[in-house]
Amino acid sequence: MKKSEINAMNRSFGILEERRAKILDDERTLNLKKRVKDIREHSIGNMEELIEKATKKLEENDVEVIYAERSENALEAIYNIVKDHPMVAKSKSNTAGEIGLSEFLENKGIQVVETDLGDRIVQLDPDTRPSHPIGPASHLRMETIAEIISNEFNIEVKPESRTILNIIKEDVLLKLSNCSIGITGANSVAADDGSILTVHNEGNISMVSMLDTHIVIVGIDKLVETIEDAVSVVKLETIFASGKTVPAYMNVISSPSKTADIEQILLKDMYGARRVVIILLDNGRRKAIEGDGECFLCIGCGSCIVTCPIYNAVGYEFGYKRHLGGRGVVLSSIIEGNKSCFDSGLFTCTLCGLCTVECPMGIKTNQLINKLRNKSVNSDLVCDEHEIIKDKIKKKGSPF
Repeated sequence: MKKSEINAMNRSFGILEERRAKILDDERTLNLKKRVKDIREHSIGNMEELIEKATKKLEENDVEVIYAERSENALEAIYNIVKDHPMVAKSKSNTAGEIGLSEFLENKGIQVVETDLGDRIVQLDPDTRPSHPIGPASHLRMETIAEIISNEFNIEVKPESRTILNIIKEDVLLKLSNCSIGITGANSVAADDGSILTVHNEGNISMVSMLDTHIVIVGIDKLVETIEDAVSVVKLETIFASGKTVPAYMNVISSPSKTADIEQILLKDMYGARRVVIILLDNGRRKAIEGDGECFLCIGCGSCIVTCPIYNAVGYEFGYKRHLGGRGVVLSSIIEGNKSCFDSGLFTCTLCGLCTVECPMGIKTNQLINKLRNKSVNSDLVCDEHEIIKDKIKKKGSPF
């Protein structure tokens, strides 16, 4: 990441820190943290039961359920649905980023329209990547964004936030009029109710999910028991991710569009989606949860990277795809194995533990990374610099 991008990202993180500081120690936030910790621990400890329960209830609600063991299974399933469509609309989704969905569809000749403002800005610049799970363009200065938009639309765009928003908004709305398939992630899925909960501030997920076919891709670690549990999780995520007590929108989707306003006769296909498909992604999660599974307590707020000294120095080069920072390094081991973990920055972490201090779930990411380092060394994946130091100690009795 460029130095200018690092500086811009740190400024954004500083503003976020100031906003969050006002509510993190509030008694209601502290009580919510305890409740959500219990919810997440219960969910991880009862994953098999939740998968079975969610699948049954979602199907009863006329939602099509596809279980994807690996990334390639999810990509194949999505492609089979969208292959006859030249363009699809998409909202922000770290799970979609995990499987490389946008790149996959673009390579197949299908245009993907990112509807989240930050993701759309990043999408229009091939030289950058998202830098925060909630604020993907946190690392881009206003002048840089204006330049990106100017190059894309071949017009001179002033570095003004409202001007930039209006240009992107107009373009996205125009493209949405040509889309009949929308793809979103999900912040939480309630197994008892067969309900999908999405959270957003821009209103884009509402539009995307109202297209003719709505595809939801979500990791199985996002399953909880009830809607009440799901709301608690996403409310805490909102507090830690944005410094707000509630987001602008919480959408609960439990079935395709329907009405019973004519003599209580159930009719499907009203204003919203005619077809809803949810893809439950495993991608190593099940096996990891059978072991420790601590990293899957995560609620996706991004607090760990905001305070991480390494992430604040190198940015998205520390992490794995849309899973940023130390937790992304841990997930890379689960999803792809030792080599990917090593390449994601396994030996970059200082093991300082600030991520754990700031994590609302108290995930001990530094300890997980330390275990993975031992595993890496035992499989002969080591840093060249460490080998040089080791040889100096052997030959001279000193690393210097």
